[in-house]
Amino acid sequence: MQLLFFVLNRSEMLDDILTSFADHDIHGATILDSKGMVHLLASHSDEGEVPFFGAMRAFLKPERENSNLIIAAVNDDHVENAVKAIEDVIGDLSKPDTGVVFTVPISYVKGLYKDGN
Repeated sequence: MQLLFFVLNRSEMLDDILTSFADHDIHGATILDSKGMVHLLASHSDEGEVPFFGAMRAFLKPERENSNLIIAAVNDDHVENAVKAIEDVIGDLSKPDTGVVFTVPISYVKGLYKDGN
């Protein structure tokens, strides 16, 4: 079993991602609001204090203040299906401004139903 993390950079796509998860038989995801480190530091720094982060403001999209973190426990054989569900909506994750997905193994779990989906 794996714990899948997906950092969604385009929050407006959240409902579509969750619908795609359901369509691909991925259930029980948890969604958290998140903010990237560079974006947070750029919003708190004065250009005189940290020139790099001040300069980064010009490149950051002000309409994208926050991201979403989607977390789901999935069986090992459902990981590729979950990634497909994401890419069906968001497109190729190797493209910029889409998101990041990764998994970590779960060595113990209790309380899941429907085969861990």
